[in-house]
Amino acid sequence: MYLHLGQNVVVPEDSVVCILDLDNTTGSHITRKFLSEAEKRGRVISVSDELPKAFVVCGEATGRGAAVGSAFGLAVDDDMKVYLSQLTTQTLLKRSGAPV
Repeated sequence: MYLHLGQNVVVPEDSVVCILDLDNTTGSHITRKFLSEAEKRGRVISVSDELPKAFVVCGEATGRGAAVGSAFGLAVDDDMKVYLSQLTTQTLLKRSGAPV
């Protein structure tokens, strides 16, 4: 299955590590540091020209465990991508079919 992030961008659901609200999480210096590092490495992809409301961290489907550890350890892997989406976390979760 695939998750539609908006503006004709889809990712495999099994590659999604986490879906986070941008307003709530960027208050933390840890999240800001992670996003800054991802941007420096060219791993951030903006899905829309609109103001982003959420970001989705994805890793290779085969390396998801490593991507989870890297996401929360602030290391950005080469297979990791961070998508900035204009959709809310609730909308993305509903689209994924995951229990809310």
